[in-house]
Amino acid sequence: MHKSKKTEKDFIVGLKKNDNFSLRFLYKLHFPMILNFVLSNNGSEQEAKDVYQEAFIVFYNNIHNTKFKLECKIKTYIYSVSRRLWLNELKFKKKTVSNINDVEEFLIFNKEDEDKLQEDEKKFEIIDDSFKKLGEPCTTILKDFYIHSLSIPEIVEKMGYTNTDNAKNQKYKCLKRLKKIFFSNYK
Repeated sequence: MHKSKKTEKDFIVGLKKNDNFSLRFLYKLHFPMILNFVLSNNGSEQEAKDVYQEAFIVFYNNIHNTKFKLECKIKTYIYSVSRRLWLNELKFKKKTVSNINDVEEFLIFNKEDEDKLQEDEKKFEIIDDSFKKLGEPCTTILKDFYIHSLSIPEIVEKMGYTNTDNAKNQKYKCLKRLKKIFFSNYK
């Protein structure tokens, strides 16, 4: 198949097979959309790169998860994850944006995409609420590991655990607790 004739399904199959062309092509294709969004909402080019990389990793990991089913266009999914990450970053930095400037010219929603996006937004809100109910040290451990990409040895040092096994055990318990909180709220 000629590369310029690939469909989104072809790219997803390519990603599942760790095809470098599919990975590079999709990564470059959707970055301008996120750059425009972050720059339009109180951010820098470097912040846009960081948000985009994190969102793309989420997308890539989900594509490799057998339970995950992409129910919207790739750009819609990447945009929604990037948008949520950037809004969380603004909240974390206590930067206020009175009116979020969405990049509408990049997004063409159909009814299924809109429904999926609303469902994803609901899940993100429940996750955010679940983190608030989780408490310390679990919130710090999970955010450090999953969001800030700290290694277990770095968490051991930061949190003062005696060894990596203790930190891994605590992370496991925290994740289990977070899932329990999430699923009790998600009905």
